Amino acid sequence: MHPLADRMRPRALDEVVGQEHLLAPGAPLRLALEAGRVPSLVLWGPPGSGKTTLARLIAQHVQARFLQLSAVMAGVKDLREAVAQAQMERDAKPPRRTVLFIDEIHRFNKAQQDALLPFVEDGTLTLVGATTENPSFELNSALLSRLRVMVLRPLSEDALLTLLRRALTDAERGLGEPADRLPAAWLARIAEAADGDARRALILLETAVELSRAAGEKNDALLEKLIGRGLRRFDKQGEQFYDQISALHKSVRGSDPDAALYWLARMLDGGADPAYLARRLLRMSIEDVGLADPRAQRLCLDAWDSYERLGAPEGELALAVAAVYLAVAPKSNAAYAAFDAARAAVAAHGSLEVPLHLRNAPTRLMKELGYGQGYRYDHDEAGAHAAGQEYLPEALRGTRFYAPTPRGLEARISERLAQLRAAAAGGADGTALPREEANR
Repeated sequence: MHPLADRMRPRALDEVVGQEHLLAPGAPLRLALEAGRVPSLVLWGPPGSGKTTLARLIAQHVQARFLQLSAVMAGVKDLREAVAQAQMERDAKPPRRTVLFIDEIHRFNKAQQDALLPFVEDGTLTLVGATTENPSFELNSALLSRLRVMVLRPLSEDALLTLLRRALTDAERGLGEPADRLPAAWLARIAEAADGDARRALILLETAVELSRAAGEKNDALLEKLIGRGLRRFDKQGEQFYDQISALHKSVRGSDPDAALYWLARMLDGGADPAYLARRLLRMSIEDVGLADPRAQRLCLDAWDSYERLGAPEGELALAVAAVYLAVAPKSNAAYAAFDAARAAVAAHGSLEVPLHLRNAPTRLMKELGYGQGYRYDHDEAGAHAAGQEYLPEALRGTRFYAPTPRGLEARISERLAQLRAAAAGGADGTALPREEANR
């Protein structure tokens, strides 16, 4: 017998749940199907969101021949055979359309993807690809330009509950059980544990029914034993990985410690390398906190070191402490922006000469050429500052790369810079930061 998930595939568009943004009346894919003008497209979504089912329904709706290949197994030879069948259908009397469905299309290499181009272009076949990976990164631009991307969403718990109730009571294709075979709380727990994956939900349902029959009782502990430790959606180095690290970074930047802790916990739960997370936290301390609170960088280094010494799970707490500290710390990207501006100036102005007064003069010849002449030694000046002395090349004189914020320690740095610049203009003296501020 076929698995329950296969038996319960929707047989019509109206049976599909959870993808209303594509299939509800007036939605883009529904409109294309009703008009009979289905373009070649790629279905992008997580496992168990209905990509294969939707491809079959598309072919059925437009009365096309459905051919299916898996990019994991198929090669150019298989593609040629599929194209030959599509050409026969096109040239038949009456002609018939062919929908070629390629599962995991992102696994095709560039040559295999290129082999599809002329036949998609001339309409020999309608290509429907399915992928769990971001098509922007995994499909070459030539093929992607000929495809319309449709994004499938993970199924909500309400959508999964609809599927579970349907599968439980369907006597023809499902389990044919009475609606009260499993408690409503069990169905809700299965929908939660499935984490948006219809296939996983139906596998758990089938096993739960079998266990309840064998045990003769509906024990909640039995269900939890079946479900075990739920696995959240996560793909190391894949789309979800980068989405979640982006969410963590933006939560820290946005000063939300609760969100920062959540995304850190999600990534650790999904199997992200804690050393990678420690490195990213360190980057945030430099990029987003910067000189508003220089202690943040040291704290992140200590958290990284603590994890290396303690390991999991104790060391994960050190990373959590760092994430919270970064989130609540005053923020500044002034040094980051200043360095970018300095690098842009380097790229724009080329190899500008070091001003003569800033050059060392270890030889007589260099002294005769003017190296070091006119240099003022700051420690011999009032306030240990040679006010008005230029340090940039002539072409960049007066350029300001660094603009401190009024937050955290940078507020004091801003005051100090104002004093120095006033002194350079002939105003106030260049007194130093108070000792307690300088040592913070």
